[in-house]
Amino acid sequence: QEGDETVDRLLVLCGDVPLIAPADLAALVAALDGPRDSRPAVAVLGFRTPPPNGYGRLILDDAGRLLRIVEAAEADDAERAVDLCNGGVMVFDAAFARAHIGDLAPHPPKDEIYLTDLVAVARDAGRDVVVIEAGDPEGLAGINSPADLAAVEALFQSRRRAEMLEAGVRMPAPETVHFAADTEIAADVLIEPDVVFGPGVRIAKGARIRSFSHLEGAEIGPGAEIGPFARLRPGARIGARARIGNFVEVKKSTFGEGAKAGHLAYLGDAEIGAHANIGAGTITCNYDGFAKHRTVIGAGAFIGSNSALVAPVTIGEGAIIGAGSTITRDVAPDALALERAPQEERAGWARTFRARREARRNSRAAKEE
Repeated sequence: QEGDETVDRLLVLCGDVPLIAPADLAALVAALDGPRDSRPAVAVLGFRTPPPNGYGRLILDDAGRLLRIVEAAEADDAERAVDLCNGGVMVFDAAFARAHIGDLAPHPPKDEIYLTDLVAVARDAGRDVVVIEAGDPEGLAGINSPADLAAVEALFQSRRRAEMLEAGVRMPAPETVHFAADTEIAADVLIEPDVVFGPGVRIAKGARIRSFSHLEGAEIGPGAEIGPFARLRPGARIGARARIGNFVEVKKSTFGEGAKAGHLAYLGDAEIGAHANIGAGTITCNYDGFAKHRTVIGAGAFIGSNSALVAPVTIGEGAIIGAGSTITRDVAPDALALERAPQEERAGWARTFRARREARRNSRAAKEE
C-alpha cells in the first residue's frame, strides 16, 4: 500500500501457480531477513528445467549473482540455453519497491510493464539481488491453458493420493479417486475405486466409501458406510455406523448412529434419528416452491418404501409409515401411519379390456385393406 511504512517486505505471487510449496515461500521471504540497509533488495524464486520452454530466464554473473530476468520471447540464443528459470514469485524490500516501481518503462509491442525489471534496477543501484532455487520445482508449474490446468490437477491428485496412503487410508485403486485440497480422511478408512470428493469432506476412522460415490461438504462418522452410487451434498452429517446406500442423495441432513437409507431415496433438510430405517423410494418433500422445510424422523422409526414425507413434518420415535404413503401431518411415537387410496378390484376387467382393444385393432386393419 502506497505510503504505508509499516510494510517491510512485499511478496509477489502468481495466481496460476496453485501448488507452490510453503517451504519454498518461507525460504524466499527469509532471504530478506536482517537489517534493511544490508539485506538484498529483491529475492527471486527460481527453478531448473531443460530448454526450450516459455519461462523467463535468470541470468547470473560469474559470481552466481542475479543480473537480470529476461522474458523468453525477448531472450537471445545464449539466454534461451539457460536452464535456470523464473518461477514468477519474488519478494521485495518494500521501501525499494515503492521508490522505484514508478521508474519502470513499458516494453513494446504491448507496452507492458515488467515487474521483473526491478532486478536490473536494483543492481544498477548497487543493491544485492539473490536467487532461491525451489526445493519443489514441480510446485511452480503454471497454468496458461486447459491442458496446463489438467496437468497441474493430475500432479495435485497424485500427491494427495500418496499423502492419503502414507496416512493409512486404504485405496485399492488410488488412481481413480479424486480429492479436494481440504479433504480429511482418518486412518483405516476404505475408499473404493471411482470416488470423487468435493470441498469440505471429513471422514472418521473405520468408515467405508464405496465406488462411484460423490461427496461434498459432508461429515462421515466412524464405521459408517456410504454408497455405492451415493451422493452426499453440503450439510450431510452421517453418524457412526450409519448406512447410506446406492442411489441415495442426502442434503443438509443429519443421520443418527446406525440409521439406514439403503437405496433409491432423497433426504433433504432432514433429521433422522438413531437406528431409523428409510425404505426405498422415500423422499422428503422439503421445498414448497418458495422455501425449504425440515423433516424430523425419530429414533427407531421405520419409513416404508415409496413414502413421501411432506415437510414440515415430524415422525415420532418408533413410528411406522406404511409403504406408499404420503404423510402431511405429524405422526405420534410408536404409531402406524397410512395414507393411500383403498385398493379396488374388478373381476374380469383386464380380459374384457384386452378383447375390446383387439377388436378395435382388427377393425382398423380391415378398413385399410
